[in-house]
Amino acid sequence: MLYFLFDWLDRLYDLPGFGVFRYISFRAVMAALFSLFLSVVVGKKIIAALKRRLVGERIRDLGPETHKKKAGTPTMGGIIIILAVVVPALLWGNLKNAYVILMIVSTLWMGIIGFADDYIKVFRKDKKGLHGKFKIYGQIGLGLIVGLTMTLHPDFRGVKPRINGEGVVRVNELLQRYGFKKGDKILKADGLAPQWIDAQKDPAIARYEVEREGKTLQLDVPVGARSVVARQIFGHGDIAFATSTDIPFFKFRAFNYGKLVFWDDPNEFWSRAIYVLVCIFIVTAVSNGVNITDGLDGLAAGTTAIAVGALGVFAYLSGNFIFSGYLNISYIPHAGELFIFSAALIGACIGFLWYNTYPAQVFMGDTGSLALGGAVGTLALMTKKELLLPLICGIFFVESLSVIIQVSYFKYTKRKYGAGRRIFLMSPLHHHYELKGWAEPKIVARFWIIAVILTLAAFSTLKLR
Repeated sequence: MLYFLFDWLDRLYDLPGFGVFRYISFRAVMAALFSLFLSVVVGKKIIAALKRRLVGERIRDLGPETHKKKAGTPTMGGIIIILAVVVPALLWGNLKNAYVILMIVSTLWMGIIGFADDYIKVFRKDKKGLHGKFKIYGQIGLGLIVGLTMTLHPDFRGVKPRINGEGVVRVNELLQRYGFKKGDKILKADGLAPQWIDAQKDPAIARYEVEREGKTLQLDVPVGARSVVARQIFGHGDIAFATSTDIPFFKFRAFNYGKLVFWDDPNEFWSRAIYVLVCIFIVTAVSNGVNITDGLDGLAAGTTAIAVGALGVFAYLSGNFIFSGYLNISYIPHAGELFIFSAALIGACIGFLWYNTYPAQVFMGDTGSLALGGAVGTLALMTKKELLLPLICGIFFVESLSVIIQVSYFKYTKRKYGAGRRIFLMSPLHHHYELKGWAEPKIVARFWIIAVILTLAAFSTLKLR
C-alpha cells in the first residue's frame, strides 16, 4: 500500500528521495523494522490479552518432567507472528505481484488451521486439538492452491520471449548492456536461425549475428552473461518453467517435473498434476516439520528465521537477471518481491523471540508453527529451491525423521518381540537431548548453530558445481 502511495507521489510531484521506495532492498529493510516493531510492541499487548483470557498451555503427560512448570504459559502467540508478517507485507510489498499475494494467502491459510487447533485445546479443554485428518485436509488444500496457482498464473511462467516471428528484438536495459539496440534483427544465434533455438533447454549463446540499419554485425556475449541474455531474448518455454526446479551442484541444469510423465500429454495436464502433488508434499512436510520442532523455547522461531533468511537471499538473487545470470540459477521474474516478505518474516520471528526465549513468556502454538511452516514451504517452491530443503530446513527434516524412526521402530519391535522398543529416549530429537540432561537453552543454541552451518552449506551450492 505504501509502495503505491510513495510511487504515485514521486511520479506526480517528483519529490526528492521518494524514488528510493522503488528499491526492493530499501523496502525489505523497512518491512523488517516495521515487523520487529509490531512483534515487540504490539506483541506485549497481545500477550497481556492472552493472560487475561487465561489462554494457557496445557502440558502433555507424556512430555519431559521439566516441561510441567511451563503449564499456564500463554499460547496462541502465533497471532503476533502472523500480524507482524502480514501487515508489513501489505504495506511495503507490491500487491500486484502474484508471489507476494500467494505468500500472504499461504501464511493466513495455515495460521487459521493452527488457530482452530489451539482454540480447541484451550477453550474446549481437549488436549488432542483439531483432528489430525482436518490438518491434513488443510495442508492438502494449501498445496492445491500453491500448485494450481503456479501452473496456471502467467506470472509464474518465467521470462516471455522478447523476439518476434521476424527475429526483431524488443531491447531492454539488460540487452543494451551487451550491445543490442532498438530495431535489431537476429539472423543467427551461434550459427542457428532463431526459430531453431529451444528455449526449454536454457541455451547459453555466445555469438549473435544481427542486422542493424541494413548492416550485419556480430555481437559476442561474455561467458558469465550468455545464459541470462539468451533467456531474455528467447524466454523460458512457458509451462516447462513453471513445473521445473533448480538442481543443486549443476550449472545450467533444471529438472522439469513434467518429464516424469512418460506417456503422451498434449495439454500438459499430467505435468501440472505431478507438480501439484509435489507442492502438496512440500507444504505438508515443511509445515509438519516446523510444528514438530516447536517444542523448546525459541527453537522453532529461531530456526525458521535462519531458513527464511537463506530462502530470502535466493529469492533476491533469482529475481535479479544480472545476479541469476552470473550465478547460473533460474531467473524468476517478479520473485524479487519475495525478499520483502522474507524480511518481514525474519523480523517477526526475531521480535517474537524477545518473549519466546527461555524462559518463554508466550508460546506460538500451532497458530504460529503451522503458519511458519506453510510460508517456508511455499517460499521454497516459488524460489525453486525445494531440492535444497534438506539443508536449508535441516533441523525440521531431522526432527521429523526422528519421530518417523521412533514410531516405526517401536511398532516393528512390538510386532516382533511383543513389547515396543525405542531408539531415542524420546522423540522429537530435542526431547532426547533433554532427557540426556542437556539444558534447554543449550539445545536451542546448538540447534541454531547447526541450522546456520547447513544454511552456509546451501549457499555453497551456488559455486560448488
